[in-house]
Amino acid sequence: MSNLDASTQDEIRIQRAYYAETAHRYDSAHVHQDDEHSFALRFMISAMGQLGIQSILDVGSGTGRGLLMLRKAMPDILAVGVEPSAELRKVGYANGLTETQLIDGDAMGLAFGDGSFDLVCEFGALHHIPKPSKAVAEMLRVARKAIFISDCNNFGQGSKLGQIFKQAADAVGLWPVANFFKTKGKGYTISEGDGLFYSYSVFNDYQQIRQACQTIHLLSTTDSGPNVYRTSTHAALLGVKPGPKTTPLTVQA
Repeated sequence: MSNLDASTQDEIRIQRAYYAETAHRYDSAHVHQDDEHSFALRFMISAMGQLGIQSILDVGSGTGRGLLMLRKAMPDILAVGVEPSAELRKVGYANGLTETQLIDGDAMGLAFGDGSFDLVCEFGALHHIPKPSKAVAEMLRVARKAIFISDCNNFGQGSKLGQIFKQAADAVGLWPVANFFKTKGKGYTISEGDGLFYSYSVFNDYQQIRQACQTIHLLSTTDSGPNVYRTSTHAALLGVKPGPKTTPLTVQA
């Protein structure tokens, strides 16, 4: 954290302290068989065969829910998770993961070379990261074939009036300013259920991903209308990078 400003370092410490305090009950509070990230995981796993995925890096693994599902569904692939919280990693080890499968690491500075993994994914981690676009840039760098993001869509959350306000502010590039005032200058919110988190949408990083990927596939992971951006509280994005070893995802009619 040495290259981050003092306020950002303080925010990271607050969030990690929350995980240290709640690690023993983290799975019961956050991991459910039918939640949005489990839904997204099943979708991602179904796409991996067509994309020829043989190795995967899960960023912000928590207690390793994604790794355990991947290991069960596709036992022959190489699956590694990065998680900075030692307390959450300890729960993952108790659940059966090894110290080489779930390792310490920082999403904003992944300790892997370019194209080290076929696919790099994250599930609900980006809205806890102070500079999510930097984490996405790292995911794109380390990914050889594709990235997969399952996270919040703040523009589809809240009351209908609140959604309209956020979407209008976003349309004219003023949502960061509106959010600054909404959070009383902090830029983040703290809750008992989620610790410290930032207002985030999968669509915040869409253009960054669009520039690096040949195709992008969007999925609502909660009940929504036909426009995912406007109506879904959570969304998933699969970005497939160009190259001879990648195949655009298609669905047979």
